[in-house]
Amino acid sequence: MSSIDTPAAAPVRTSRLRRILDSDIYASFRSSRVTMAAAFIVAAMMLAALFAPLLATMNPFDPAQVFLMNASLPPSWLANGDAQFIIGTDDQGRDLYSAILYGLRVSLAVGFAGVALAATLGIGLGLIAGYFGGRIDAIIMRIADIQLTFPAILIALLVDGVVHALLKGTSREDTAFWVLALSIGLSFWVQYARTIRGSTLVERNKDYVQAARLVGLPAPLIMIRHVLPNVIGPVLVILTINLGLAIITEATLSFLGVGLPPTQPSLGTLINIGNQYLFSGDWWIVAFPGTTLAVLVLAVNLLGDWLRDALNPRLR
Repeated sequence: MSSIDTPAAAPVRTSRLRRILDSDIYASFRSSRVTMAAAFIVAAMMLAALFAPLLATMNPFDPAQVFLMNASLPPSWLANGDAQFIIGTDDQGRDLYSAILYGLRVSLAVGFAGVALAATLGIGLGLIAGYFGGRIDAIIMRIADIQLTFPAILIALLVDGVVHALLKGTSREDTAFWVLALSIGLSFWVQYARTIRGSTLVERNKDYVQAARLVGLPAPLIMIRHVLPNVIGPVLVILTINLGLAIITEATLSFLGVGLPPTQPSLGTLINIGNQYLFSGDWWIVAFPGTTLAVLVLAVNLLGDWLRDALNPRLR
């Protein structure tokens, strides 16, 4: 039996791979060196964040491994530098290279969690508004219009203050990660809702949706099984671009002191720490985390721009 099944499965896998390699999207990806470089940078940073405990020379936030006598050491190629610390140390003697790896890990985790929440909330509300229309559509869209009048940073600050006021019995360290993810999710859901709503308004009157209604399928099943696969395309572009915005938002909040605490490092936290010592000559404490953040966000945005063009049928 296995000798019969195996040859049948191989052509299926081969044909799928061949369709991917022959697709216009893959050809567009291969033709752009900038996009390939951006994809490589994003993949490398994600792998570095994932395997930070293995790649880091030390756990920079373990008190047993940090010594104040190593504080503010310059990069190893400068005078008074130590070969043990390639790009120097911060004001507490933590290895900056290791701190950036751990900070990258936290920043990406917050960004992915915030974008996932925003996409889930926005896609759900957009499907409901576009499919049912009427008062439900009007209420959801008016809420979205009101939220668009507030900057994302202001909404995040408001959510942060409200959550910490309600959870007085818990410390900021215990809730900071999820408060940031919630803040980012509530700040970015409008783009998904408006995009999905517009596409759903078109799809709900098509024959396949009418046929699903005639056979008695419930509305939630029709929206998820039939409508959602046909309107999800533009969301992929928003997801990619919003990931960069979410990372910037997290870094901004951490820089302002309302994000992650120093015990849970992020790139924003490291930049905030380094900014305090910038004018004392310890430029490396802020320069390397800032450069890492800028390169990561730039690469993610370049991927989002390419994906937007690749999925646009008018540009094919």
